[in-house]
Amino acid sequence: MAAGAPVALGDGIRKRITAPSKAALSDFRDGTKATFHYQTLLCDDKRTMIDDSSNREKPMELIIGKKFKLPVWETIIRSMREGEVAEFLCDTPHVIEYPQVSRSLRQIAAGQDPREGQRHCCGGIAQLHDHSLGFPDLDSMQKDPQPLIFVITLVKVQEPGSYRQDAWAMSDEEKLEAVPLLHQEGNQLFKEEKTVEAAAKYYEAIACLKSLQMKEQPGSPDWIALDLKITPLLLNYCQCKLLEGEYYQVLEHCSSILNKYSDNVKALFKRGRAHAAVWNEEEAKKDFSRAVELDPSLTHLIAKELKRLEERLQQKEGEDKARFRGIFK
Repeated sequence: MAAGAPVALGDGIRKRITAPSKAALSDFRDGTKATFHYQTLLCDDKRTMIDDSSNREKPMELIIGKKFKLPVWETIIRSMREGEVAEFLCDTPHVIEYPQVSRSLRQIAAGQDPREGQRHCCGGIAQLHDHSLGFPDLDSMQKDPQPLIFVITLVKVQEPGSYRQDAWAMSDEEKLEAVPLLHQEGNQLFKEEKTVEAAAKYYEAIACLKSLQMKEQPGSPDWIALDLKITPLLLNYCQCKLLEGEYYQVLEHCSSILNKYSDNVKALFKRGRAHAAVWNEEEAKKDFSRAVELDPSLTHLIAKELKRLEERLQQKEGEDKARFRGIFK
């Protein structure tokens, strides 16, 4: 299909190609992964921009046949070729769920609860009609549904089996199978000193296990078994974050482990190092003291950490005195 006049894709959906592609049209069988950027525009005189995924770290990914919460996106993607750019005018019934979908995708882009992203669940918009979504523009759209324009750039089409699924798209069995592979990949990346990439692998494995754990009763044998698999992955993740200087993440995650397993020596040691890095002297000493009490073999290592902390504190004290002298002069 060449660029030009709009054509109807079905009842209430009109397509206009703005940049054609010579790629073959995929059959988009179930399990095909489509990666695309999208812009969402209002049908007003200004074509007001609501969302633009190109401003985000990652493009949108959609698995065909997984019953995404906004079915119209699957419909319009099926009409596209890889590399194509097209504009779709969608009547109100097709986009009634968009404010909820946009809210979830914005939260993902902001790093908030990635397991909420691209969740393929059923409706519920009516139940939320009178409640704020936390974004004024989406609240307005929710109260006054209207047609929308989507400008879609289809970046990549991947056939089933040619890619690894994200956690949200996996079955429970696939998630369990993926965890040891992700753990192994994370370990290899860590050995290569690629801590950012390693952390991403550990986090992906944790997300798989967390999604399974959410289905279990907290404290039940199955919940505990999953938690025992999560803990070493989370400790590896914290080690990456220590090396990246993201100390408050380490404090948060190690504390969550120690709230459940108070004698976890690795969590105590890593939290102690994070406390020391952010000048929490007393908390660092408490964690180091408890760690060496539980594992005396750490005596030499912890002595080095305490010496390093003392040296940094003395240096900081000297710098502070010099700064204050300059102020009073």
